Amino acid sequence: MTASFKTILKSESDEITISKSKFIGYAFPVETEEEAAAHIQEIKTKHRDARHNVYAYIIGEKSNIQRYTDDGEPSGTGGIPIINYMKSMELTNILVVVTRYFGGIKLGTGGLARAYSKAAKLAVEKSIIAEAREFACFRISVDYTLLGKIDNYLNNTGIHVSQRDYLEKVNIELIVEVEEYEGVKTELRDLTSDNISIELMYKRHYLSDGKSILNV
Repeated sequence: MTASFKTILKSESDEITISKSKFIGYAFPVETEEEAAAHIQEIKTKHRDARHNVYAYIIGEKSNIQRYTDDGEPSGTGGIPIINYMKSMELTNILVVVTRYFGGIKLGTGGLARAYSKAAKLAVEKSIIAEAREFACFRISVDYTLLGKIDNYLNNTGIHVSQRDYLEKVNIELIVEVEEYEGVKTELRDLTSDNISIELMYKRHYLSDGKSILNV
């Protein structure tokens, strides 16, 4: 699993008018081609009267899925400029669709490429670029007598608490970056004199601004 990658936080749109042609850019965070296809169809339905609905997407932690189309524009003037912009920003798990309403003035191949790239850029920038980092999600179980120590530790370290269950023992689910996991385990064992159960549940990517998790 890749340690980190960049993507966008939310779906957004923006538009720009160039030589009377309106370009409406849409950016979507996506994790599968099925998601991308659904958004593409949504935009095509919304703008069924538009001359072109050009799109490009990159999916996968290693950007291994890449697709684009010019949707009737001259070859290389729509989808390629969009996907090249996304590559230049090192983005993945992202779909960009740019709808064009023709204004009657031809832009030429260079002008078209710049327009589609610009519309993509505007939508992506509104979507907020964030880093997806790999986190370890684990559960600790302690006696109630140790809860005060555990809470003080969690408050001081700022470790993300995703769930608490007060049963025969206190079960707390925590999330830390993968590279911090072993160190946190050691600190918790030392803090409780090893009177603690620690179970790694899974690892996955969450969006982070470097200080906190944005999409738990």
